[in-house]
Amino acid sequence: MAGSSLLKLGAKLRRGQVSQDARQMFLVGGREADAFYRQRFSHDKVVRSTHGVNCTGSCSWRVFVKDGLITWEAQAVDYPSTGPDMPDYEPRGCPRGAAFSWYEYSPTRIRHPYVRSVLLDAYRKAKQTHPDPVEAFRAVASDPVASAAYKSARGKGGMVRTSWEEALEIVAAANVATIKDYGPDRIAGFSVLPAMSMVSFGAGARYLQLIGGVNLSFYDWYADLPVASPQVFGDQTDVPEAGDWFNSSYLLVWGSNLPLTRTPDAHFMTEARYHGQKMVSINPDYSDNTKFADEWLRVNPGTDGALATAMGHVILNEFHVGKQSQYFLDYMRSYTDSPFLVKLEETPEGLVPGKFLSAADMSSLPAEVKEKPKPEFRFLVMDANGSVKDPGGTLADRFTPEGKGHWNLKMEGVNAQLSLYQEGGESAEITLPRFDLVAGENKGSSVGAGTINRGVPVRKVDGHLVTTVYDILLAQYGVKRAGLPGIWGEDYQDSSNPGTPAWAEEITGVPANATIRIAREFAQNARDSKGRSQIILGAGTNHYFHSDQIYRTILALTSMCGTQGVNGGGWAHYVGQEKVRPITGWTQYSFALDWQRPARQMISTGFWYLTTDQWRYDSLTTDRLTSPASVASVPKQNIADSLLEATERGWMPAYPQFNRSSLELGRQAQESGQKPADYVAEELAAGKLEFAAKDPDNPVNYPRVLFNWRTNLLGSSAKGTEFFLRHMIGADNDVQAEEVPEDQRPRNVRWREQAAKGKLDLVVTADFRNTSTTLHSDVLLPAATWYEKHDLSSTDMHPYVHTFNAAILPPWQARTDFQLFQDLAQLVSKMAGNHLGTQLDLLAAPLNHDSPDELANPAGVVIPREECGWVPGVNMPKIIPIERDYTKIGEKFNSLGPVIEKMGMGTKGVPFTPDKELREMREQFGEIETAIGPRPRLDTDQIAAEFILKFSGTTNGRLATQGFKTLTEKVDAAGDMTEMSRGHADYQITLADVQQAPKTVVTSPEWSGSEHGGRRYTAFSQNVEYLKPWHTLTGRMHYYLDHDWMCAYGESLPTYRPPLDLHHLFGEPAPGMVRGDGTPSAEVAVRYLTPHNKWAIHSQYFDNLYMLTLGRGGQTVWMSPQDAAKIGVRDNEWIEAHNRNGVVSARAIVSHRIPEGTVFMYHAQERITHTPLNQSTGKRGGTHNSLTRIFIKPTHLLGGYGQFSYAFNYTGPTGNQRDEVTYIRRRSQEVEF
Repeated sequence: MAGSSLLKLGAKLRRGQVSQDARQMFLVGGREADAFYRQRFSHDKVVRSTHGVNCTGSCSWRVFVKDGLITWEAQAVDYPSTGPDMPDYEPRGCPRGAAFSWYEYSPTRIRHPYVRSVLLDAYRKAKQTHPDPVEAFRAVASDPVASAAYKSARGKGGMVRTSWEEALEIVAAANVATIKDYGPDRIAGFSVLPAMSMVSFGAGARYLQLIGGVNLSFYDWYADLPVASPQVFGDQTDVPEAGDWFNSSYLLVWGSNLPLTRTPDAHFMTEARYHGQKMVSINPDYSDNTKFADEWLRVNPGTDGALATAMGHVILNEFHVGKQSQYFLDYMRSYTDSPFLVKLEETPEGLVPGKFLSAADMSSLPAEVKEKPKPEFRFLVMDANGSVKDPGGTLADRFTPEGKGHWNLKMEGVNAQLSLYQEGGESAEITLPRFDLVAGENKGSSVGAGTINRGVPVRKVDGHLVTTVYDILLAQYGVKRAGLPGIWGEDYQDSSNPGTPAWAEEITGVPANATIRIAREFAQNARDSKGRSQIILGAGTNHYFHSDQIYRTILALTSMCGTQGVNGGGWAHYVGQEKVRPITGWTQYSFALDWQRPARQMISTGFWYLTTDQWRYDSLTTDRLTSPASVASVPKQNIADSLLEATERGWMPAYPQFNRSSLELGRQAQESGQKPADYVAEELAAGKLEFAAKDPDNPVNYPRVLFNWRTNLLGSSAKGTEFFLRHMIGADNDVQAEEVPEDQRPRNVRWREQAAKGKLDLVVTADFRNTSTTLHSDVLLPAATWYEKHDLSSTDMHPYVHTFNAAILPPWQARTDFQLFQDLAQLVSKMAGNHLGTQLDLLAAPLNHDSPDELANPAGVVIPREECGWVPGVNMPKIIPIERDYTKIGEKFNSLGPVIEKMGMGTKGVPFTPDKELREMREQFGEIETAIGPRPRLDTDQIAAEFILKFSGTTNGRLATQGFKTLTEKVDAAGDMTEMSRGHADYQITLADVQQAPKTVVTSPEWSGSEHGGRRYTAFSQNVEYLKPWHTLTGRMHYYLDHDWMCAYGESLPTYRPPLDLHHLFGEPAPGMVRGDGTPSAEVAVRYLTPHNKWAIHSQYFDNLYMLTLGRGGQTVWMSPQDAAKIGVRDNEWIEAHNRNGVVSARAIVSHRIPEGTVFMYHAQERITHTPLNQSTGKRGGTHNSLTRIFIKPTHLLGGYGQFSYAFNYTGPTGNQRDEVTYIRRRSQEVEF
């Protein structure tokens, strides 16, 4: 009745007619308000573009322009169809992307070049006495007073407008001065995920490589790289497209939150449920993902490996040993290392698994096998007739001429035995490591470590006691077989034995019966559907110190159920992985491989660890992580020592390289008359030359110039942000940690009593908005947004390539990344004439993956330095001389070099000869005059994009077919591989094509799956269907890893390793500890996780007004009601979080979805938005990474052996951050900004 009266009153006020039942009102006229909406959404033109943000979405958008201004955007709906039986990819997008146009004219937009005023004043003053810009910058940077003044001002404002000319002059002068004084490898650049804007990344990378600078990796640094992928597959991360989720009939979504972080593709998950799919969510919290699930397994944070181990126990017990699914067993025999023989070795702890049995170990092999090349990489199996045979397809066949036509998985004439087991047959008890013990009960100093004895069937071969990988795997998982000795669980409910569901329940909190049921369903579905069970993985499982072991236990489920290489099956990892589908052309362009080879590419985690001096605070030693029983050992040493060893051995790249300029080394090598490699090895052996990593606080070893573009290092990815600010930047910080005492310091890395502060002489950032990184930069350059440039985008989520296009010209004084680096290259060339000229640069290159370098260290044996000396390309980096004419950098930037014509191109070991494409470049785009004659033009961003498309197999069917032809000759196993590119030999995607609409890529040997005939892409289908080996030691997917360090750390097999126990390792608080209980100052220790944000994509969009309105409008920490009650905090009240790494002030969001003992601070919440001063320190509150630090896992540093060989972003130590614990307390609610 009240509503009726109100409606009648409204009718009188608005003169409308009300119906008799008072439910309707009729109004006449009053359409004037429509004009507002018509005007708001009217436009002059529509331009296709996309967003260069690292969310893996790669969504095509229509950008609307009116009166020369961008007004709004809408999702494009013209993707190629997926066919009648599959959901389409359109429309793609999310609320964050739909809010991007706000940035175009927002208060955060950087409109003009800026320089830090203290630096600018000093530089201008220096130019009065040093008119040469290079000498002027050298004068400022080398003056302790002037240098300290501008470095200490970083982060405190004081940026002043200047001209592009002056800003670039300072940057160019700093580059030339650094190259002249220290060498080009002291200049580094950080930019991320090239697929999100390939040309923009490529332009900066091309500039850096032409001057001899360093590109820093990103995938490993983000901890998004699953190191288990190279370990198991010999491949970085090849995964299904999102459409293939629909083909799966059983889906585990494990540590991933699809609706939140994969918003454009989540519909495939929801629609697949109507297709009959069962979906199980495995997460510690009630996430957006969970509400779509049929079941939720609430696993304790970081214990996923125990759950996966228990599921594997059930699957192996019931489907391999019990029911014996023939599909599973045949798959294991053909596509995994399961049948390969492993030697068992005696140790003080008993018999332990050792190295793979190779032809080099055998004297009784037939002559035709013994005489084949590289016998130490020719791994063996046991035939059904009892003889030992070479199955083929191993590393020995891949990198020898004799292997042509034999590098395949046919196993012709070989009936490999998966197991040596015969009831009543010969057996032995082996000792296996475990790491699940309560701290204090462990053997030795390795926290939680112990051993367990289990039996395996054995045979004696040429004096070697051997068993198969499969037999060791069954023992590892605790699967009992009659007659075998050892300690085995009685049944699934025996919690005393590692591997059982009841054992896992005590660790994970997941009921044993749920584990058993899900494991059975997953395997039964895979058996019935021939592999269509799939696991989607994410940051929730991959951001831990032991993430590789978590992943290996999960990946083991996919291979033991025969799902890899099957549509609807396999693994699907999408964190930080944006696939550069036109990878070959992009690589050639970005790293200037058309002018010189190889590139300087560095592991970011190692670079930041040393540059930010976090090693000075890290007391972790190798003995706290190793196995109590192993055939190999590592010396007790600090992690910094392990990093140094890995770089000295050439396993990992080392930039800065040496304590001497690489140009000076080049001059000295020439003067000596020796080969450069011999000269460097001799200098190292004599102790006259050292790696820079040996003395990172020596000023001659500092990196000096850092470029940031397309990224926000300090606001997004800088693990241990406060250490970055203290040591690399030289700014105010909130580091709470003390340096390690003298008795805990590294023994090989040199310790200097005075830690460096402000190592970088110049921080240069190009961005279109203000961030934490821009605030701490010296030179800030206004970048064009994604709606103001021409570029390319692709992803692994869909099979298309599409474009950025300039809806408007860059406003104010903004420039594209391409133009910025093009202009810089020209200016450096001009300045170099008086300072650099032509010089010989000695580049120290690591031992590379997909190359014969993988053969450098047989059996993965680590020989002590005093025994092996210094041999380039074997136990130290390769030394490669490159002549650099610094006066021609601009010329080379703008043209296509001659190296491609002479040497061709290669991707993942597949060669390409682009002779036709080179002719087309000249004909279509013309030539530019260079010092070596006319060369094809590359002087615009659009031509660069055309080059990338033209020189890649995925976008040029001719090259794809050429590559498959070569690969068919090498493999020669299961048919002509050119079938996959059939019909596309003349198909070439051009920039004009993708400017019209997204275009489907061609199946190419650059990747392992197939899109042929409209098929949904899934990884490794080429391996399974064409019997092409994986890029591993055995040519198969690996369960067993026999490198010395993998054995020494007890990780030869998938093994459960819990989160780092910081309490027992360092004396830091353990989750659940409460200090000051019942007092106003009470604080609780909690596990600290940093998942991806719902209202942002990394730091992008966090400061967007629309997103701030949808969320709480500033930094927040989510916590459980139980933990909130312990410290007396209510929802939306201010809290302070602190640990030895830093301090954060934020609002508490108290929610039942968060488990007790854990808090979430969503990723990349910028300190520049609504962040108060910390109550305890009086300094500005930190970011999510102010509470993290860098932990380097030694087994991520391996190299020079099979799949353990380096490639950029393929492998390397991760910037993991989920093992942290922090104290949280309720702070004063009177905050000061």
